[in-house]
Amino acid sequence: MYRCSFRCFSAISLLSGLMACSCFAQTAADEMARRRTVVGPVSLTRHYRLGEKLSYHMNATNKGRYQTKAYEADVNCVVKKDTAGRFTEECAWTNLVVDKNPVALSPDAQSFRQTLSLDPNSPPSISNLGQVIPLIGPITDLLTFYSDLWLAGKLGQLHHVGDHFYFARGTPNSWADGNYVLLGQDSIDFDLTLSDESADKIATLLVRHVVPAKPEIKLSADWMQTPVADTPNNWVEVEKGDDGKFSAEVGKETFDVVLKVAADGKILSATLDNPVQVLARDCTDAELAHCDEPARYQIMRHIELTLAH
Repeated sequence: MYRCSFRCFSAISLLSGLMACSCFAQTAADEMARRRTVVGPVSLTRHYRLGEKLSYHMNATNKGRYQTKAYEADVNCVVKKDTAGRFTEECAWTNLVVDKNPVALSPDAQSFRQTLSLDPNSPPSISNLGQVIPLIGPITDLLTFYSDLWLAGKLGQLHHVGDHFYFARGTPNSWADGNYVLLGQDSIDFDLTLSDESADKIATLLVRHVVPAKPEIKLSADWMQTPVADTPNNWVEVEKGDDGKFSAEVGKETFDVVLKVAADGKILSATLDNPVQVLARDCTDAELAHCDEPARYQIMRHIELTLAH
């Protein structure tokens, strides 16, 4: 669940290496205790102001099996209250650029408003994105950042630098559309650490999306059960092509999200690194029993979010 973030090596002997580790760990523990006393608790609570405006810029790269895609976009948010009196952020997307080419947004995409909130009483949700397809990537990536910070605030387990909490979820997420993507699922747990706080009260939150001990994804064929990497498989996708054949992929997916959070709880910046180790096979039947030889590759996504003003 939790691994030491350093390794100790010694050219003299194993014993001296172990002593160095022990000394370093004790020093880290003493420093943590000192910071708990001097700095005091860290707050990740969002303190909203009605009418507050925030503007973010997002950059992303997505390296797939055959090509690398990139996008950037701007999003402008205004703090409002919903009918239940809860604070929300109403966000409009603009200036979408894909592979250095500006994308003209449809009227539906221009008028679309993404609703987000860091209020612990307002769970993350997503609207129907069928009419805003070019914006699906930016919308869902921003939702990931907000959902991770929302979860940390909702759980209320991180108060001091070094605090760590493991949230076992496991319930699969699905992106299948029933037409092209017949099966699309991943299953993750959350490993949260409050890793730092600067002198000006900027907190650093690390949220690792990790493989559960027993992922709950649906695996359509026996060959999908064999681990692709060093854990049980927690990611699967089956697509139906125009030729009637099926592309089946299975593997290991993780996310590492790092959030810089201001004293009032707003996101100042964030990064997301999302590798997927994939085994892919092309099959002639829906049962995925008659397939060609497997191919292995890696998907690597990197997202950056920066508060402009």
